[in-house]
Amino acid sequence: MDIKNSKRKLGNSGLEVSALGLGCMGMSFGYGVVADKRQSIELIRKAVEMGVTFFDTAEMYGPFTNEELIGEALASYKGKVVIATKFGFNIQDGKMAGVNSKPDNIRKVAEASLKRLKIDCIDLFYQHRVDPNVPIEEVAGTVKELIKEGKVKHFGLSEAGVKTIRRAHSVCKVTALQSEYSLWWREPEDVILPTLEELGIGFVPFSPLGKGFLTGKMNENTTFDSSDFRSTVPRLSPENIKTNLVFVDLIKEIAQRKNATPTQIALAWILAQKSWIVPIPGTTKIERLIENLGALNVELTATDMQEIEIATIKNKPVGDRYSEGSAKMIDR
Repeated sequence: MDIKNSKRKLGNSGLEVSALGLGCMGMSFGYGVVADKRQSIELIRKAVEMGVTFFDTAEMYGPFTNEELIGEALASYKGKVVIATKFGFNIQDGKMAGVNSKPDNIRKVAEASLKRLKIDCIDLFYQHRVDPNVPIEEVAGTVKELIKEGKVKHFGLSEAGVKTIRRAHSVCKVTALQSEYSLWWREPEDVILPTLEELGIGFVPFSPLGKGFLTGKMNENTTFDSSDFRSTVPRLSPENIKTNLVFVDLIKEIAQRKNATPTQIALAWILAQKSWIVPIPGTTKIERLIENLGALNVELTATDMQEIEIATIKNKPVGDRYSEGSAKMIDR
């Protein structure tokens, strides 16, 4: 399947994007080492050439430098790509200083993001994390005004719970929810996915490769630098990685049979769930980009899906997906 002909619509919004997007956070933030800017621009443009039309960033990534990178890389593709960015944090001295979704901050972020991204209108504007101090109706109302003003096209939420999604959607139509979802983190299946389907909202899973674990490239000796956020993830502690490798072994077995890679199996599995789900795997390497897009050529049979299902029931991952501090910011 050619990704150029592989499009998906995010729910009932009419927003059409490539079946796989590109998460750009890791080029500037989160993994300890900041990628070479020239190489990152080359990778983003290569993604466009290969048919990717959906790019994910946020003011928080850097902060600010990731949006600037995306703005420079995609400047000549205006109207041909969809750029999603996010608001919702206080940023002081280059660091996150708590959530802030007050209307004046949302407006301030929108204006700054438009300049950094070199665009006239933000395609998809997510609330990065729910702010318990600002009613979600107020947040949705502010974004609705920005849509009327032509500064934003679509409203999104990230890591929001069902009640918040419903309340926001009643004020301003929510186009997409971005939350973690993978073979390794399936909680959204309980109540989130049925709610999104009911309301006609698209789903954009981040970390579809389990923060790199499902690629099969980690082993019990894998460690992370203290500047890499994964060093704080309980699920990726040395003792838990050792236990959780059983899970990856299964994916490797299926990948071998399918003449695919574990990465491609993990992404193909997500793509097979619903037609309105668009994962956004991130990478800083062109060969990994090509590998990720190869998932579109992998077809999992009903037997494959059943085998994966049985194995995931038997082998529950050990350890939380976030550190205690990060977990507190997740809306329930």
